[in-house]
Amino acid sequence: MIPVLLSMLLLFGFGKDDMPRVGDPAPDFEAQATGGKTIRLSDLRGHWVVLYFYPKSFTPGCTTEACTLRDAYEKIQSLGAVILGVSLDDLETQERFKAEYKLPFDLISDHDKKIAKAYGVLGMGGLYAKRVTFLIDPEGRIAHIFEKVDPARHDRDVYETLKKLQETAKS
Repeated sequence: MIPVLLSMLLLFGFGKDDMPRVGDPAPDFEAQATGGKTIRLSDLRGHWVVLYFYPKSFTPGCTTEACTLRDAYEKIQSLGAVILGVSLDDLETQERFKAEYKLPFDLISDHDKKIAKAYGVLGMGGLYAKRVTFLIDPEGRIAHIFEKVDPARHDRDVYETLKKLQETAKS
């Protein structure tokens, strides 16, 4: 009975995840993004990257999170950061979400779940990506992970943490 329960818990995402840790190289990926772009994380070396995973476009929490990042886009970008949103939604949905909320950053369709798996953020049985944000430094290493995200203030948390990381890197 116990092995069956353990198997079911693992199947639904309640077991140990394979989330990379701070200091680890960020898993590289190549994916289709809004605007007909192909995004390769390795092409963004030399920049800070805010890689935020969210469960589903057009849902209240995900919309709030995207809009706060939109509203703080220039401020975050002033720190030399690139923002990328990732969900399991198809590219057409991502395009509509970006257009409706006038998001100035690219959204990635991880419909095949490869990126979410690489970052250990697949939720219950792989049905969605968990709401987790990775700050990736210019050398391609994970500098910070937000595992508990408050969508309404995520922009401020990202900005303040990026600023502190950059100040620490200078000293």
